[in-house]
Amino acid sequence: MPDLLVGLDVGTSSVKAAVCTAEGQELAHGSAPLAWRTTPLGTETDPERVLSTVRAALADALARVPEGQVIGLGVAGMAESGVLLGPDGRPVAPLIAWHDSRDRDQAARLAADLGEEEFAAATGLPLGTQWSLTKHRWMREHDGRIERAVRRLNVGEWVVHALGGEQASEYSLASRTGWLHLRDRTWWEPTLEWAGADRALLPPLVQAGTPLGRAVRDRAGDRLAGAVLTVAGHDHQAAAVGAAATGDGDVLDSCGTAEALVRTVPAPLPEPAVVELTRHGVTVGWHALPGRLSVLGATRGGLLLQHVLRLLGRDRDDLPELDRTALETEPGSLRVRLADDGTATVSGAGRDGTPAAVWRAALDEATAELERLQRIMTAAAGPYGQVVMTGGWAHSEAMVELRRRAFGNARRSTAVQAGARGAALLAGQAAGARPAVTGPIPRAES
Repeated sequence: MPDLLVGLDVGTSSVKAAVCTAEGQELAHGSAPLAWRTTPLGTETDPERVLSTVRAALADALARVPEGQVIGLGVAGMAESGVLLGPDGRPVAPLIAWHDSRDRDQAARLAADLGEEEFAAATGLPLGTQWSLTKHRWMREHDGRIERAVRRLNVGEWVVHALGGEQASEYSLASRTGWLHLRDRTWWEPTLEWAGADRALLPPLVQAGTPLGRAVRDRAGDRLAGAVLTVAGHDHQAAAVGAAATGDGDVLDSCGTAEALVRTVPAPLPEPAVVELTRHGVTVGWHALPGRLSVLGATRGGLLLQHVLRLLGRDRDDLPELDRTALETEPGSLRVRLADDGTATVSGAGRDGTPAAVWRAALDEATAELERLQRIMTAAAGPYGQVVMTGGWAHSEAMVELRRRAFGNARRSTAVQAGARGAALLAGQAAGARPAVTGPIPRAES
């Protein structure tokens, strides 16, 4: 029976699983939707619900591969959100969504108390409500259950621990908390103190792909029992590994609703460059790869395309024909924009206001936004290498063609689930079945 590697990508809307060979070929996939609840305060879910969703995605994937021993399991996924554990190891409070903004007042106070530039220079993050420390302070001020907490784990770290692994904090996830000092790679006392988080609340720091024990049968099930467990990091960095976009300067173009550019950069990056990037909303943090930083920026190009496709009365099944006619359409006076409130606007529609022209204008706008972001990142981090596209909109042939024209060396990843595949590859490293992932790796099997 072949040895198998399993990777998990614990995303905001769903958990995705990939079963791979030791060579990295994807054999099967599974998924399960992750449910959140909306309260008067914001968006949250129960940590135990995350675990049940993880188990459902794993069962879905493993059922498609009836034979083989799972020797490694890697868990990547969303950042910023955290699970607080009590003395008995059980969660003491809900999991607040990373995009929840109940901590607006705390974010404003952080700016006043520490200063925007000092915070950015130390953490590589622009000020905002996304990072863990402001939600932690909100809980300190509004939720008495936090007093029972003795440990805080990021979501992927919580899943690994819940399946039987050791408690650890992985660098790429720690980089999204606001508590990690970017240059020193240690917990930063000023933000810990500001958030009311004792240093003992946070576990030891480890690199993605570090073995963290083995899956326990009564927690993980028979099929996973004994598999070496590892945290595979932030989903974007794991996807860069899975899509083979790990060379210095390589860029992962994650074409989802929020389109992200993820640049792999050798460490260190000069502090002025870090601060300049944060002024444009771009983050700098540690990569899932050792000795590398991840420079990450995002646009709302995918959301624009989603709105325009709906406006045209089309769906994803209509993309091949819509893409073909859009590429045959010359850009004209028609313009498509996404307003600050998330609504799409179309202007300049005259005689050329056909569905193909509208779609072409939307694709051109999404590409132009990405080009602007790429210029910002290049000015601070140097020239880029290949651009590897993943995610739902990477299935648009017109999108891929326009990115090739814009960047010259863009290609679509052959990985079906790049994040889950990257987590599986790092699990292979942890299990000793693969060499350490330190740089460029082979592409996924087609």
